[in-house]
Amino acid sequence: MREKKLRIVVVFNTTTDAMAAEVCLKKHKVEGRLIPLPSEISAGCGMSWSSPPDLSEEIEEILKTEGIRYENIYTVYM
Repeated sequence: MREKKLRIVVVFNTTTDAMAAEVCLKKHKVEGRLIPLPSEISAGCGMSWSSPPDLSEEIEEILKTEGIRYENIYTVYM
């Protein structure tokens, strides 16, 4: 069984926002990927962005600067 690691999960209201965030964050070379929403979180559109926890502030700033809406950022073991 794979060891769980602490990750941040950015939750979006719409699939369009999630896909726009993926393009934006990849353009800024932010480590992470688009994933299905973890079952521990019951919110959003069903898609989320997962990254290491130390990138939380950077991701938040990039999304705000680019005008991409997100619902919340959670920290979870995955």
